[in-house]
Amino acid sequence: MTSKERLYAAIAGGPVDRPAVTPIFMSWAAHYVNRSYRDYYLDGDVLVSAQLAVTKAFGIDQASAISDPWREASDFGMEFDYPEEGVGRPRGYLINSDADIRRLRPVDPAAGGRMRQRVESVGKLAEAIGRTHSVLGWIEGPLAEYADLRGVEQAMFDLIDKPELYLAAGQVVVDNAIAFARAQISAGADMIGIGDAAASLVGPALYRDLVLPLETRLVAAIHDAGAAAKLHICGDTAPIVGLMARTGADVIDLDWMVPLDKARGTVGPGVTLCGNFDPVGVLLRGTPGSVAAAAQECLRMGGSRFILMPGCEVPSGTPEANIRAFCPVF
Repeated sequence: MTSKERLYAAIAGGPVDRPAVTPIFMSWAAHYVNRSYRDYYLDGDVLVSAQLAVTKAFGIDQASAISDPWREASDFGMEFDYPEEGVGRPRGYLINSDADIRRLRPVDPAAGGRMRQRVESVGKLAEAIGRTHSVLGWIEGPLAEYADLRGVEQAMFDLIDKPELYLAAGQVVVDNAIAFARAQISAGADMIGIGDAAASLVGPALYRDLVLPLETRLVAAIHDAGAAAKLHICGDTAPIVGLMARTGADVIDLDWMVPLDKARGTVGPGVTLCGNFDPVGVLLRGTPGSVAAAAQECLRMGGSRFILMPGCEVPSGTPEANIRAFCPVF
C-alpha cells in the first residue's frame, strides 16, 4: 500500500498492511534540517523541505502544512513579534470592541500574506509526494481564531456574557476559514486539519451551543470541496469528545490526557480516532522501549479505525531514537 492508501483504509476501517502513522512535526522538523522554528513558519520553502525530510526519514504517512496559529490572524491585520524559537507574540489584539467586529471581513487567501504562503507550501508538498502520501492543509477553528483575535481570557468571558459578539465574529471567521481551506484543497491538500485548541477550555453545553455548529459548518464545506477533515482540539476533551464526533470530521485527534478506551466507548466503532500517547512524559522523556509500549497500547485501544501519533506536536529535543520507536512500531 502507498501511505495515502494506508491512511484512507484506516479511516474507512478497512485492512491495512501496517497502522497509519501521522505525527505532527513542526519545530522538531525545522531543527532536523538545521533551521530555526521561526524559519519554519515564516519561510514556506523551509517548511516544505523539513516536511519532506521527516516524511522520508521516518516513514510517516502524511506531510503537513501546520506551522503556527497566527496565519489567519496576521492576514486579518494583527501584528506580531517572532522569536527565533517560539510562536509569534501579538503586539495587540484585533477585536477590542463591538465596532471592531463590525469591521471584520474575510481575507482573500491569494492576496499575498501568510495564508497564501501556506497555500503555496501545500502545492509544493502535493507536487512532490501527493500521489503517494496524504498532504494535510490546516486552518484555525472558530473558537481558536476568535481567541487569537480577541485574547483567550476575554474570549472566554464573551462566551458567557456576550455570546452574540462571538457568534457575529464567528460567521466571518468561518467564512474566511472556508475560503482558506478551499484554496489549500485546490493546491493539492487531500485533508484539512481544523485546530480549535481553545474549545477544550469550555464545557459540553457551551461547546454544543456555540462551537459545534460552526465547526460542523466548516467540516461540511471541506467535504463539499472534495477533501477529508481532521478535528484537532488540544487538551482534555473527554467531556466533549462525543460532541466532536458529531461535527462529521473524518478524523478526531485526541490529546494524551483523554483516556483512549473511554473515548472509543463514547464515539463508537465507526469514528476514526487519532492519538494519543504523552508527547512530553513518554516521547520526549521516555526511552525507545517505553515509547514503543505506549504506542502499542494505543493501537490496542484504538480499534480498527485508528491512526497513531503522539497526543500533540513532537516536542523539540525529542531523541530521534524515540521517534523511530513508533515510526513505525511494528
